[in-house]
Amino acid sequence: MAVPFIDLRRFEPDFLERWHARCREVTAGAWFVGGPEVARLEETLARDARTPAVVACANGTDALQLALRAAGVGAGDAVLMPDATFWATFEAIVNCGARPVTVDVDESDLQMDFDLFRRAVDEYRPRAAILVHLYGWGSARLDDYRAFCRQRGLPLIEDGAQVFGVRWRGASIFAGAELATVSFYPAKVLGACGDAGAVYCASAELGERVRRLGNHGRAGQYHHDLVGWNSRMSGFDAAYLNLSYEYLPARLASRRRTVGVYRERLRELGVRVAEPPAGYEENGYLNVTLIAPERRPAVEAALRESGIGFANTYPSAVSKQPGAAGFLAGQVGGEVADRLARSVVNLPVFAYLEDRETEEVLAAMKAL
Repeated sequence: MAVPFIDLRRFEPDFLERWHARCREVTAGAWFVGGPEVARLEETLARDARTPAVVACANGTDALQLALRAAGVGAGDAVLMPDATFWATFEAIVNCGARPVTVDVDESDLQMDFDLFRRAVDEYRPRAAILVHLYGWGSARLDDYRAFCRQRGLPLIEDGAQVFGVRWRGASIFAGAELATVSFYPAKVLGACGDAGAVYCASAELGERVRRLGNHGRAGQYHHDLVGWNSRMSGFDAAYLNLSYEYLPARLASRRRTVGVYRERLRELGVRVAEPPAGYEENGYLNVTLIAPERRPAVEAALRESGIGFANTYPSAVSKQPGAAGFLAGQVGGEVADRLARSVVNLPVFAYLEDRETEEVLAAMKAL
């Protein structure tokens, strides 16, 4: 039996009927850009994260660029970032005219290495830093990152594209962040019906700056005190997110159950599976199976032969991407990120993956 890596059509029994009704409401109200659905989404996100302001925007990459610009990043500035992340983190820095400096990751939690980060701050004197919360959890040193950056007066932007629904020490991972971003790409734990994103802001003033930057720098209808661009969320995406949010507890429970089963059963087979550090409740975004680089091609071939979908998140360290060469301003370490990129295999995880499908995946792994 074939098992897809992801299936976005596992809707709850009443979901499509309710969604069609929402589409009629948005259309009848002409809430095509902004409007009450967007406002309601922002209020919900801010309340749940206990953060002063959340600004919806067009996508997760724009969210990063808005956060960088709001933090004062501009042409020629150095910005630190982990060497293991999606390419959007790197290109957001470049698109602000800044210079990325990659920092290696820690083998213990697969997040940016805090000790190397401190070294990079002293060496490169960055204007800002991006800490990526990868794989559905975050750094074991999250509190240390926040405290260190506050002490140094260094804006810390937390890329939360993969961690919606994650809890850190009992609260939303976004609680306490100066600036944090989220992607609502359809494949995320909470996904829109198109591209969408948001920026979490530690103050109303910071939120207002982000909002202006994403709306042509407007201070009034035809008064512009900033040079921004157009990054506004559509009413349809917000309506889809608001509706999906009602089902989020069940979807999270399903994902968490799947990654938990993988972790327990694969461990019995002697297969290494990454797990979140103490203090985190993961969101079940990804299974992170770690295979010796020399064995991975054979494992992938066997999975293909069995019809099992899989991914490699991500197959290359950022610093080794061909597009990085002309923009990379520095690199601290990178050996761990490179080895990680050559080791990761992500097995199927999505809401409402069935037990028989999970067993099919595990049978394929057991046969290796």
